[in-house]
Amino acid sequence: MYYIALDAVRRRSGPALLLGLLAALLATGASAAGWYGLTVSSRSAGAEVLRAPVEERVILARTVGEATSDPRGSLDRFAATVQGLLAVPSGTPVLGVAHGATYYYPGRGSAATGLPIAYRDGFCDHVKVTGACPSAAGDAVISADTAARLKFKTGDSFSVRSSTSADPLTFRVTGVYQLVDPGGTYWSDKLFRSQGSLDPFFTSLDTFRNPLLNRPIYAWDLDVPVPLLRGDGAYDLNGLVNEAGPRFAAAQLEFSAPTGKLVDRVREERIAVARGIGIALGQLAVLAWFAIALAGRYTGRERRADAGLLKLRGSTARGILRLALSQHVVPLTGGGLVGWVAGFLLAWPLAGGLPVTVELWAALLLSLGLVVVVLGIALLVLLAVDALQQRAPVATLLRRVPSARGDWRSAVVDLALVALAAGAVYQARGNGSGLGVVAPGLVALSVGLLLARLLRRAADRVGAVALRAGRIRLGLTSVRVSRQPGTDRVFALVVVAVALTALTFGTYSAARAEQTVRADVELGAPRVLTVTAATRTELLHAVRRADPAGRYAMAVVLDTSSNPAILAADSARLAAVATWRPEYGPAGALTAVPRPAVLPLVTGTRLTVAVTSRRTTATLLGATLQHEGTGESVRVEFKGIRPGASTVSAALPKCSVAPGCRLVGWELFTPEGSDDGSVTIRSLTQQGPAATVLTGAQLSDVKLWHGEFGSAAAELSTTGGGLTMTTITGGSIKAVVVDSPLPQPIVLAGPAPSPWAFDDAAVGRFGDPAAPVRIVAAAHVLPVLAGPGMLTDLDAARRVAGDSDQGGLLQVWLTADAPASVVDAIGLPVLSDRTAAARAEDLAADASVVTMPFGLFGAALSVLIAAALLGVAAAVDREPQLEHLRALRAQGLSRRVALATAYAGAGSVALAGLLGGLVAALVARPVSDLTAPPFADGWRVIPPPGVLGPVALTVAGVAGLIVLGATAWLSVRRLSGELS
Repeated sequence: MYYIALDAVRRRSGPALLLGLLAALLATGASAAGWYGLTVSSRSAGAEVLRAPVEERVILARTVGEATSDPRGSLDRFAATVQGLLAVPSGTPVLGVAHGATYYYPGRGSAATGLPIAYRDGFCDHVKVTGACPSAAGDAVISADTAARLKFKTGDSFSVRSSTSADPLTFRVTGVYQLVDPGGTYWSDKLFRSQGSLDPFFTSLDTFRNPLLNRPIYAWDLDVPVPLLRGDGAYDLNGLVNEAGPRFAAAQLEFSAPTGKLVDRVREERIAVARGIGIALGQLAVLAWFAIALAGRYTGRERRADAGLLKLRGSTARGILRLALSQHVVPLTGGGLVGWVAGFLLAWPLAGGLPVTVELWAALLLSLGLVVVVLGIALLVLLAVDALQQRAPVATLLRRVPSARGDWRSAVVDLALVALAAGAVYQARGNGSGLGVVAPGLVALSVGLLLARLLRRAADRVGAVALRAGRIRLGLTSVRVSRQPGTDRVFALVVVAVALTALTFGTYSAARAEQTVRADVELGAPRVLTVTAATRTELLHAVRRADPAGRYAMAVVLDTSSNPAILAADSARLAAVATWRPEYGPAGALTAVPRPAVLPLVTGTRLTVAVTSRRTTATLLGATLQHEGTGESVRVEFKGIRPGASTVSAALPKCSVAPGCRLVGWELFTPEGSDDGSVTIRSLTQQGPAATVLTGAQLSDVKLWHGEFGSAAAELSTTGGGLTMTTITGGSIKAVVVDSPLPQPIVLAGPAPSPWAFDDAAVGRFGDPAAPVRIVAAAHVLPVLAGPGMLTDLDAARRVAGDSDQGGLLQVWLTADAPASVVDAIGLPVLSDRTAAARAEDLAADASVVTMPFGLFGAALSVLIAAALLGVAAAVDREPQLEHLRALRAQGLSRRVALATAYAGAGSVALAGLLGGLVAALVARPVSDLTAPPFADGWRVIPPPGVLGPVALTVAGVAGLIVLGATAWLSVRRLSGELS
């Protein structure tokens, strides 16, 4: 019987090869799923590990020891104990010792501060030391902050007292250190960082031989290798940690493993990747099984005749099925082997690599297992089709003309599929679970089934009318489409394949666009430097000095402690530097607000003020300035102002350093023994070099001065040829320069804070307890700020703040083409350097995105499967069609018309299916509420981009036209050679 089956396959090689092609395409998808899934799963898990806080990647162990003459041996024995309790297969732990100590300020009695003593393996490799690393007992390197606060320098000696002893320990400063990577895992252990006092100073391990350093804390820190956190090769780190916990407790060792939540997130990420790959493979497999079932139905016409003859000869149903099975096994096996290899070869470049080494065998076996499963189900589908067909009587099996189609059965199936699609849409618009994930495909299938019925009915009507009207080509083409069995199902399959291609490519494009959008929103600019500076003024000055034209760089301060959060930027540079979006509001909203004139900077070494005092006693007038380069507050006191008109001078050495100082304001004091009354400031001049800073006209300009926002306005007046300040009840009074718009203009995103009533809007983060603000524009969202917030001008904000500085996260936003010379010229220490492109690539490793290329690959395979099915239908129908056309030729039909009819018959189904697929995609997107896949953390600050745009429809249409058109042309080309 097997020889009979092989002979049957040989005689029907065309349909068998096409069935093998369908099997190869299905096997290719299944094999690629295994290789691709394991590859990107590790990549996505690794990205989750790298995104996690460094504290979650380190396992810690602690114990309290005793003073010893061999601290190295004690530390190594402790490490061996920990290793025995926690058998981590790889990774190098970092060992260290810490001890509490107190530094007493000389000459200040009991004034003291904590100054811990520490040693750590590899310390000098993770710091920048000015001087020498500690090499002997008593050597110490201190942090730059500690050196500045305690006024220590290299070579100085200092004493501390151990927390376990009253006797002092003396150390010599051999160097000053700065952390190279303060955000790295090496410095994640808080034991070796400042804990509210001074930073620890580091010494050599020999220091801990001193018996005064009793009960030191031994530390064992393991930066868990990424492969273990990723769970490569199904490694279970959480299981190992959970088992080790009781052992550490029994050994009375402190044990901390914050890796648990991270490993759980990694596992969820891997599951999400598997789910995404599984959904894409499932859709491809169902489509392929449907195509294989139709192929079995087409090729079953000749097997029906075989079954009829075998029944006449007394063969049993089991024997007939065994013969059919033998015919199916050959093409399925051959196609499966080809597809298994092709899946590996295609998944390699598609995934951009191979799985990690320990998972190569798993990927090999997984791909083979998936191929066996999907082809095994395909074989069962073919056997089921044959079994249903072979149940017919012998006369029916031997009849060459197919029986009339029972439309009521197909109608029931169609209605069931439509009902299934309706349920999937309901779930997709709900929580998106269950069948909701495949709702677009089911909706496309429902549209395809409806269009297939309309196509068949339209072909019936058009064919009849066209033949009666004498339009032979159109009539014969329409009749062929309407009467060929299974055409409606082939059409529906083409519709689904094209629709899935359009929807998948649209979703992929939308996901990529959303990654870019999120990266732009999170960073605000193509490149962002987080820097350190003493003040906001120093930051602003450094950036403007490096890029005076405002083409490449912009100073930004992010203040998240405010409610709502504040983004202060050099607004004149927003349009040039920031990645601006319409959701942020107009880019020029802040710069459009008129600004008051700025007073000239004070650049001299001495100031002279002309005043008129109406007090009976000497009084004190203060002036507050701020250095425009450093932001340092400079205070000047004009003492001994006598009653009447006079001039008073005061030295001002700090403002002679470029670029100079701006005047912040005046403060009139009422010293003890002085009386209340007014003082009028008539002019302000500088010496060295000589210049006029304020004239009487400027001092008497009411628009140039304001009092404290919480004080009475009547205490200031601009009469009498100058600025008059009056104290009524003693104390002091301030007059502040108005050199920025007031109220402070802001762009507000989100609702106004509840304390704001009517026009009484104020923010307490601009130096004054309640600086008034006014909304000049509204925004849907603001860059960097994910929720409610406000955008304001950095220069205006720091001027309103006066000489106070509210801190915040200091950043420099850069354009993508910012030259290195500009970055270097800024000259501020850089804490981090991030780019929007790198952030977008990081987001591309998200489980919801990393599976999209395979979905696109599966959609491409589905189009090829639809094309292969068209080829199967054409190959099976070639002989009957050839006889039909020869008969028409004998009746006088020209060869040209006959060939045109053949090409039109094959091409019409392909073209109609292509157009129907595009229509189905347009229907499925809104019905199933298809959007770009959400990020794992739920981020959706900006509405997602549209899934199905002109580009996606064009790509799907062109790809379908090429593949399906070529298939239709090839299917008729052989027939044209045989038609005489």
